[in-house]
Amino acid sequence: MNQAQPVWKSLIGQEVAVAKLSDAARSARRILAAQGTGAERIDADRSAMSHAWLITGPPGSGRSNAAKAFAAALQCVGEEPGCGVCPGCRTTMLETNGDVHFVRTQKTIISVDSARGLVNRAQASPSQGRWRVILIEDADRLNEQAANALLKAIEEPPERTVWLLCAPSSEDMIQTIRSRCRHLVLRIPSVHAVAKLLMQEGIADEATALEAARAAQSHIGRARGLAKDPEARRHRRDIITAPAKVRSVGEAVFAAENLWKTAKADADARTKETDARERAELLRVLGLEESAQSTRIARAQLRQLEEEQKRRSRRALTDELDRALVDLLSIYRDVLMVQLNADQELINSDLAALVHELAQESTPRQTMARVSAIEQARRRLLGNGQAQLVLEAMTVSLRPWA
Repeated sequence: MNQAQPVWKSLIGQEVAVAKLSDAARSARRILAAQGTGAERIDADRSAMSHAWLITGPPGSGRSNAAKAFAAALQCVGEEPGCGVCPGCRTTMLETNGDVHFVRTQKTIISVDSARGLVNRAQASPSQGRWRVILIEDADRLNEQAANALLKAIEEPPERTVWLLCAPSSEDMIQTIRSRCRHLVLRIPSVHAVAKLLMQEGIADEATALEAARAAQSHIGRARGLAKDPEARRHRRDIITAPAKVRSVGEAVFAAENLWKTAKADADARTKETDARERAELLRVLGLEESAQSTRIARAQLRQLEEEQKRRSRRALTDELDRALVDLLSIYRDVLMVQLNADQELINSDLAALVHELAQESTPRQTMARVSAIEQARRRLLGNGQAQLVLEAMTVSLRPWA
């Protein structure tokens, strides 16, 4: 395999995926060169270069980074697709290329109206004569109506339009979408690969980089945040150690309440600035001041915005709680490794004392029961269960067995 080009450098541990995307970008270049010439190899190149891709992988695997790098390679005018220095690569990586449209949302769903807008955008020819790329992050948030609205456009797109859909797994997309896309699966990079990246970026020394990479379970974005911020590492420890230390029903209820409050504060901090900016922009468009008397139509639009922001806030809270529970699961994964004398590095090496304490006071069967309780809580939260009650039931289940 040829050495990865600059746009691929952020895709740590994804050599197989990079090779496939690089080959597809070369085929895309040959397709453009062959158009109108009747060249025979164009059919083979079309087979390698699909007009629709579904890029999947666990959180932290780099789905959106892979899609962006591929979009840059498609727009590249350098000697080898993905050179990283030509105008096509640089503008795409900076998200300023007029032919590459990025779709990302903090809302719970991508609506059918948004999907129809993407279909209209996809019909336009590329302004720079290469490819029109529609890149949808979190494509799993397309509701059924929105996904159905995209079907025809994905199945029979204009000649030089490419759809890039990113989702955690293919099962998160409806079957009719899956069947119309070429599927590319990313894997989680190793802890040591992520730590090496953090060191290369000058973010942390080796010990801190390894601790952050393990704690983030190889999620590159989270690892960067933990490596940069000692307070973030302390915050994570506080969130996950309290539920693991409960010894009574009262302590369990208190730990659940604190977990919910902390997650709520973190979620509010994530959405507060965006909410304020959106409201100010809507008021500007409506020609109103914050304190001005609004018309009936303006009030309706403001209510609609508030409802959308409430849905986003609920999603942010669910995301924060799920992240905390995934971290909590890592504690019991470590406990089980100790109990089974498995030759595996601890994810939470900084919490080794707690891990060994929990391992000594319980059996592997009890540990697995606690893992099941946490997984059930995750499913109930994602299913819109009442958060505080779900957390209380979970933390009660984490107490030492009588």
